[in-house]
Amino acid sequence: MTADTLNKNNLYQVISAPVVSEKSTRTADKHRQVVFKVLPGATKGEIKRAVEMAFEVEVESVQVANVHGKVKRFGRSPGRRKDWKKAYVKLKEGHDIDFTGGQT
Repeated sequence: MTADTLNKNNLYQVISAPVVSEKSTRTADKHRQVVFKVLPGATKGEIKRAVEMAFEVEVESVQVANVHGKVKRFGRSPGRRKDWKKAYVKLKEGHDIDFTGGQT
């Protein structure tokens, strides 16, 4: 995806889901970072613009990691889960994203 071909609809598709785990919660508390599952071809700039547009926050930086799929057994035959990309999005001071839906 290039910056010229991206519009609002494409930016909303960059972020697949938030990653909610013990590690991501610890990272959010300690470093003001939020973890998202993103499209494998997404760049840091696209991820930054998508988060800023979707959640109306300011992003300080983005780090990405490619997560390799686990080798698992599916019944008798061995299989492999898909690879995916994870983005650590650091928010600027005073900004926060609440996934619990509670009022604060």
